[in-house]
Amino acid sequence: MAKKKSRTDELDAPETGLAEPVRLTQFSHGGGCGCKIAPGVLEQILGKTAPTIVPKQLLVGIETSDDAAVYQLNAEQALVATTDFFMPIVDDPFDFGCIAATNALSDVYAMGGVPLLALAVVGMPVNKLPLETIKRILDGGESICAKAGIPIAGGHTIDSVEPIYGLVAIGLVHPDNLKRNSGARSGDKLILGKGLGVGFYSAALKKGLLSATGYASMIASTTQLNTPGRALACLAGVHAMTDVTGFGLVGHLVEICKASRVSAVIDYATLPLLAGALDYAEKGCITGASERNWASYGDYVARQKTPLTDVERALLTDPQTSGGLLIACAPEVVTEVLSIFLQDGFDHATVIGEVSAGKAQVSVVRGNTG
Repeated sequence: MAKKKSRTDELDAPETGLAEPVRLTQFSHGGGCGCKIAPGVLEQILGKTAPTIVPKQLLVGIETSDDAAVYQLNAEQALVATTDFFMPIVDDPFDFGCIAATNALSDVYAMGGVPLLALAVVGMPVNKLPLETIKRILDGGESICAKAGIPIAGGHTIDSVEPIYGLVAIGLVHPDNLKRNSGARSGDKLILGKGLGVGFYSAALKKGLLSATGYASMIASTTQLNTPGRALACLAGVHAMTDVTGFGLVGHLVEICKASRVSAVIDYATLPLLAGALDYAEKGCITGASERNWASYGDYVARQKTPLTDVERALLTDPQTSGGLLIACAPEVVTEVLSIFLQDGFDHATVIGEVSAGKAQVSVVRGNTG
């Protein structure tokens, strides 16, 4: 009986001269969260934007660039609303759908919420992509929502030049358990829930250098739902939470520092890495978004005697598609926080630094922060 080909087999298969399947990434100028408008440009756009209506029930709006809007319904329920969508980061349509849906739901978990339902956001070049390919993208999103225990209850589709897929995600959170990016306190420990390096992987994939093992690692990370956010929300010692996506680790940590009016220290030696990610960076597999990120917030990174190498800087600014939760918590709950991550299968979760008093900036050291 013939063995059924796996996706890994297909990645390693030699050229046959036969017609190749459609590559989704060939239609997009950027992929995944690397598509995001650079933080500096976004700040200029939104800096002059002021909401004309701010009801008292709006607990979280645009003021601190948090992960989602939160609107209080009653004493025990608040609505979490967010949307996220992007162009393909991989060529496999099902995987693309899975990644995009996981990334969108992450913002609900990052606020401490539980997803309730989703709406699909779909833009496709319908005259260029086979309908079966488009269906597989939607199937991928459906599969992730099924894992989260929610329906895709509707959505909107348009004919577009580039493939676009994502979700509007709606969730619920108890107002007392809401986790913002503005609550970090001096003395807090910083914990990152997933390994870094998705951007390096995606750059390697575009250059045809990503191994089957690397691809499997990439998919495993980007399709892992940030479910620990639900339990972390119930811990009083967790003071701030966000997820690391297109602005990279330092970019999203800068947002915490600015919103919380604190400073932070990252111990570079402790940063969790996806397998082989740095090897790809050393080979030049670095996204353009990494440079745009540094140009936007590099001034918030404290200067040091030994400057960051190009690869070190790239890792700190590497755009993470469907990245990990970044937690600021009291030292006494670190063990419990790590245990929650481990129980949900997050084996990369680790303490990467700490919060201190001072102006909003991030310092990078190459040694144990204690």
